[in-house]
Amino acid sequence: MQSPCKSISRGHYVGRILLVLAVLCVAALQPAFGQGLQEQTDGHHSPECTKGFTIKDLGTLPGGTFSQAAGINNRGQVAGQATNASGYEYAFLFEHGVMTDLGTLPGGNYSVGTAINNRGQVVGYAGAANGDNHAFLFEHGVMTDLGIPPGGFGSDAYGINDRGQVVGQAEVAGGAGGHAFLFEHGVMTDLGLLPGGYFSTATGINNRGQVVGYGDINGNVHAFLFEHGVMTVLPGGNYSQAYGINDRGQVVGFADGHAFLYEDGVMTDLGTLPGGSYSQATGINNRGQVVGLASTASGDDHAFLYEDGVMTDLGTLPGTDFSIAYGINDRGQVVGYSYTVSGPARAVLWAPNQGKSDHDEGGHQRD
Repeated sequence: MQSPCKSISRGHYVGRILLVLAVLCVAALQPAFGQGLQEQTDGHHSPECTKGFTIKDLGTLPGGTFSQAAGINNRGQVAGQATNASGYEYAFLFEHGVMTDLGTLPGGNYSVGTAINNRGQVVGYAGAANGDNHAFLFEHGVMTDLGIPPGGFGSDAYGINDRGQVVGQAEVAGGAGGHAFLFEHGVMTDLGLLPGGYFSTATGINNRGQVVGYGDINGNVHAFLFEHGVMTVLPGGNYSQAYGINDRGQVVGFADGHAFLYEDGVMTDLGTLPGGSYSQATGINNRGQVVGLASTASGDDHAFLYEDGVMTDLGTLPGTDFSIAYGINDRGQVVGYSYTVSGPARAVLWAPNQGKSDHDEGGHQRD
């Protein structure tokens, strides 16, 4: 499933998205471990094997130093953001071994790709001519501005399903907090707030039209599920945020310091990596495989895969101690990013070793 890029505890609205960013700021300063990578002439790192997966650095835009993968579809297409030679960040589409700059909106100078569906449509947000963020949809080579609410002044898109329905958050008129929205058929619909709330954010949507996210109730943040016109708090946890939902209605996120899986009215704690104290789930596919970030016994933060009751450390690029997984497709391919020996983060793809012949560096699935 597509997965939005995430940042930590943003309150009601910030320029970056969702749960993990504050964690990254701390982890980026931690020491490195392991062996260095050999640079190839194309700017990518050579693939490395780690715990049943091959991890590959997807590189950057020409002249850039940073990249981050946010989502991967079942065709192996990857969306995210990367810097170019000028140092600006732009949304990208990676396929067939090539990272393509998706540009920005007229008058803007940055864009961020946050999710991709199985039709290859990419959503995210980009700078508008007035400097505000505007949600966008990119398809057929064109980036379309999804606009803002009447009287509002900004919007971000975080999720898209295969029907082309887009969700995110938009600033509403009157200086109130951001509200979760659903965009379809050219119309941005305000999904409202939890009772007593000031803000809400929609982070994911499945092909049944069920929406997940988080909002506040009198200042306390809680995960929600929106369906049939009603926003409902997910039971469990004193502080929670939901980030992904699959077509089976399974929801993943973060509650009271641990990753969770919610289904059939029950929120299950997924635990941590051995010796760790913290975890958060950021994405789930239709097979029920969950990905995210968890701390290790040494205090590092590593991407993980959770399935069949077991949380597996996906490791990092050699020479570093930080990685995070944001999205997983139904073929078990995982994307996110890892820090590098030189420092700046790089978008990475983890591919199951047994399925190595089934992918081609972000290319299309074989017929």
